[in-house]
Amino acid sequence: MSDSITETRVYHDIMDPARAVAMHSLFSLPCPSPKTHDVLKPFWYQIYFWDIHPPSLLGKDGHPKLGEFIPNLGLPRRMWAGGEINFINNIILGVNAKKVSTIDSVERKIGRSGDLAFVTEKIEIMQKGRLCIREYKKLVYRQEFIKNKEIINFQTIIKKADEEKRVSFTTTDLYRYSGLTFNGHRIHYDKDYSKNIEGYSGLVVHGPLLAQYLIDFAENSIGPIKDFNFKGISPLFDFEEAILCRKNTEKGVELWVKNSENKLCMTAFAK
Repeated sequence: MSDSITETRVYHDIMDPARAVAMHSLFSLPCPSPKTHDVLKPFWYQIYFWDIHPPSLLGKDGHPKLGEFIPNLGLPRRMWAGGEINFINNIILGVNAKKVSTIDSVERKIGRSGDLAFVTEKIEIMQKGRLCIREYKKLVYRQEFIKNKEIINFQTIIKKADEEKRVSFTTTDLYRYSGLTFNGHRIHYDKDYSKNIEGYSGLVVHGPLLAQYLIDFAENSIGPIKDFNFKGISPLFDFEEAILCRKNTEKGVELWVKNSENKLCMTAFAK
């Protein structure tokens, strides 16, 4: 079932180079560091336009309470399900920018684990009167975790890649990325909460963090990209190694993330 929702938020931010320098350090990128008037790297706009709320307006998961911008559908467990991104014009550091977020759609489904709701947020980022980014961010909401009641079946993949790259994440990496994106979701830094309340096996690696690695992986192969679509399949945990996989096609680059046991975590396509 699809619900029609009209809810919009507008954010303004200066593309502070200092924040980009922190991101640069997180990814251990070589010098020189970003500076004013440089082009912001693709998808790094995640570290701007913070959605700031006092503790009294947060849910127990650390996110802003449902029912304000994101509708409260009675499904408290949130995950980033994927997205579609169009990189239209460069974002320049040190210059004011505006982000407009609109709830584009809400779709309810019944999955193997029970009721689900998919919320699509349309995001447009403008700078100097030009549209720079158009993104459709897809979030999924699920029922409360009940121990021994939830069936977990992971999808596997055995497809051969043209190139693979292995990446590991420390708990410090996850904490720093949460801080840079102002993401308070406790599944990324509070292991007891992640395991006991949301039912995961450990800390969850952020979906957009994996997407960032895939974007960089694609650009290293084909150069600047204009379109990037990705879909989260299964969570990757802090104790698992991520294997980034790339396969070039005539239309673009097919990408995926798996763990060392071929559990499929994310799929993507860039062009």
